[in-house]
Amino acid sequence: MNTKEVTNYIVKWLADYAKSANIKGFVLGISGGIDSAVTASLCAKTGFPLLCVEMPIHQAESQVSRGRELIKFLKKKHKKVRAEKVDLTATFETFKNVIPTTDNIDKVNLSLANTRARLRMTTLFHLAGLHSYIVAGTGNKVEDFGVGFFTKYGDGGVDISPIADLMKSEVYQLGAYLGVPESILKAAPTDGLFGDNRTDEEQIGASYDELEWAMRQIDLGKKTTDFTGRKKEVLTIYTRLHRANSHKMIPIPICEIPDSVRG
Repeated sequence: MNTKEVTNYIVKWLADYAKSANIKGFVLGISGGIDSAVTASLCAKTGFPLLCVEMPIHQAESQVSRGRELIKFLKKKHKKVRAEKVDLTATFETFKNVIPTTDNIDKVNLSLANTRARLRMTTLFHLAGLHSYIVAGTGNKVEDFGVGFFTKYGDGGVDISPIADLMKSEVYQLGAYLGVPESILKAAPTDGLFGDNRTDEEQIGASYDELEWAMRQIDLGKKTTDFTGRKKEVLTIYTRLHRANSHKMIPIPICEIPDSVRG
């Protein structure tokens, strides 16, 4: 991939969109991961103001420290970058104490993990509204359109998606080109939604390199029966997740009333 050309293309695309939409800047959540680091770097390069928001909810210290390292890095390089910290831990705990629950602990934990993402989305849009900014999304292609590894109306609730046509491996390439801190480039990807250090690979059952391979095989018309061993296992994982999360990747179904029924 031509990292310089891709970087310039995305930066111009962001700047052109901001000008045409008459918005004053960008806001995004900083997680300490590669996707938010690259997205923030690209937004900062437009020259428009960028608000980086820390939104810890029982966050692992390693994620917090990487996020702050990125903010420091961006502020040093770009004059219009600033940061806010909104600690949502108390808000999250209040929500937990008042919401109905169930004995199915797995469903409870997953639902609460998604709640973290949705609380953050609400916070970002609140800040965007205060400053006439737009919320920049941090999802990549394999997450947003492959396995649907994001929270509907959480980190999937954004105004603009600058890296959604890049595979995870390509995001890393841009990160290296943009000079993203080494600690972020080397960190194992994690969504940080469970208050621990579990990685994306542990949750999904396959690495991003494997998922990218599977995505390409599907595009080529391949099926799980065309493979054996680990390749068959990975393609099965990819296919299962793609089907299960397809509701996240397609427009909201609308019940269109036929004229014959409407009367």
